[in-house]
Amino acid sequence: MRKLIVSNIMSLDGYFEGPGRNVMALPMDGFFDEHNLERQRGADTLLLGATTYMGLKGYWPAVAENPGVSPAVANNPGVADLHRETGRRNNEMRKVVVSDSLTEEDTAPWTDTTTIVRRADAHKVVAELKERPGKDILMFGSRTLWNDLLVAGLVDELHLMVGAAVLGGGTSAFGAGQVPPLRLMSTRRQDESDNVLLHYKMVGRGA
Repeated sequence: MRKLIVSNIMSLDGYFEGPGRNVMALPMDGFFDEHNLERQRGADTLLLGATTYMGLKGYWPAVAENPGVSPAVANNPGVADLHRETGRRNNEMRKVVVSDSLTEEDTAPWTDTTTIVRRADAHKVVAELKERPGKDILMFGSRTLWNDLLVAGLVDELHLMVGAAVLGGGTSAFGAGQVPPLRLMSTRRQDESDNVLLHYKMVGRGA
């Protein structure tokens, strides 16, 4: 069975985004970018909510063509290749977006690689995706969706980067549902980053 992996960042005080839904309040540094690309290399499908899908679609195709349009690359040209590869993988990977509002007209330039799934069908479709042959299924952002799938027992691993920022408010990383038991598999850090990566598996989902 394929794994469904959630890879996200949250603040030290547990927020997924800051006040006013400001995700840029989180310290998404080079360590964060490198880890997400590492996860993409092991996956062939992105599973996303509508807001995250539209955000990625509006950003990464241009970066794949010209990494210089990325503010991170403008600040550090040494990460240009990393951002170019990330953009190209985002373009090429299959995207499954869970939404009751999006239509095919909203998917360009990713129309050929995007499947829209309605919310009522999400659990069934995700369970079927996991049964198919292939590489990992990967989730970025999509806080409402991944929390729903986590409570439903469909998430296999959480890769949560704890950012060195205290936001004092915003949207909590976790919702109100009962989260299945977690087992800490590893922690990681880089000397040039103040963030810490926590890798959890759901208990009963392998060693």
